[in-house]
Amino acid sequence: MAAPSCTASGAWVRGSGPRLGSLFTLISKPFCSTAAATRPLNAQRLAERLRAQKREQEKKKPEPTNRIQRRVQELVRFTRQLQRVHPNVLAKALSRGILHQDEDLVVINKPYGLPVHGGPGVQLCISDVLPILAKMLHGHKAEPLHLCHRLDKETTGVMVLAWEKDVAHQVQELFRTRQVTKKYWAITVHVPVPSAGVVDIPIIEKEVQGQQQHHKMTLSPSYRMNGGKMVKVRTNRNAHIAMTQYQVLSSTLSSALMELQPVTGVKHQLRVHLSFGLDCPVLGDHKYSDWNRLAPQKLPVGILKKLGLEQSKARHIPLHLHARQLMLPALGSRKEELHLVCRLPHFFARSLRRLGLEIPNQD
Repeated sequence: MAAPSCTASGAWVRGSGPRLGSLFTLISKPFCSTAAATRPLNAQRLAERLRAQKREQEKKKPEPTNRIQRRVQELVRFTRQLQRVHPNVLAKALSRGILHQDEDLVVINKPYGLPVHGGPGVQLCISDVLPILAKMLHGHKAEPLHLCHRLDKETTGVMVLAWEKDVAHQVQELFRTRQVTKKYWAITVHVPVPSAGVVDIPIIEKEVQGQQQHHKMTLSPSYRMNGGKMVKVRTNRNAHIAMTQYQVLSSTLSSALMELQPVTGVKHQLRVHLSFGLDCPVLGDHKYSDWNRLAPQKLPVGILKKLGLEQSKARHIPLHLHARQLMLPALGSRKEELHLVCRLPHFFARSLRRLGLEIPNQD
């Protein structure tokens, strides 16, 4: 982001994120006060002020009259509130969503919009409340729980925690050596052809040049077409091997409910393979639906009509990617495989009904 310069009327600051709207945002006079001149306005402080300015603008917006749009706004507010609640309240909410608990592990249902780790702009995350959650479950002398793996902020579903650090390392090793079976459900825009198969294309992180300079994960194929023939190309040393099994569970003309089984664990693997490999981006994936832009997902008219939304409101649609099942091998005192299934979040189930997608009968 370019450094701001002060004038008599204010400062023009170049925008760098999808939520800033236009390329430039006018910053008013208080930014150019004497105090600001003595204290450098770094990128983090500027971002915080822009977020505060945006919150004030959103407070002034009238409430929508459309029932579905009201529901979308409720979801947006709920997501933001998750990071503003007291840590004790969040720990209590997580404890109510426990899927499994034994002397080694605690398995929770991760909510939508809640980051696993801290970072810029993150006020509260799962790792922050693990000491509190442990005390709620095992008393005030309990040691903090440990993360065994992670999910993206927007992904929901099964998440494994361990009581002891050694057990957490054992589970992490199981994930690393691909001994854990993971199955995700996703609602996609478009239907893949064929309806079942394997995407085996390496993934690499690249910088996207354009109006908004940013980084994305993308495909790094090992083959290319040359004069109608498939030719093997030299593998980029920075590319990661990535493999995803998929099958369509239910479909309409414009959308599908898919089951995904990642064999590898590359960052954003499922989203990249679906969008760039199968041309079937996840519903609500505003990052990987278009390579060149950071903008709200462009949806077909049929999907918008079924969801009861206009394209201008598509930015509020959450990512419909859910960690549905997890199968862990025998570990510690447990002599049998642990099979965990996590119910769908309400917004996911509601979207299935509106789009006419059926949930298959499963034990």
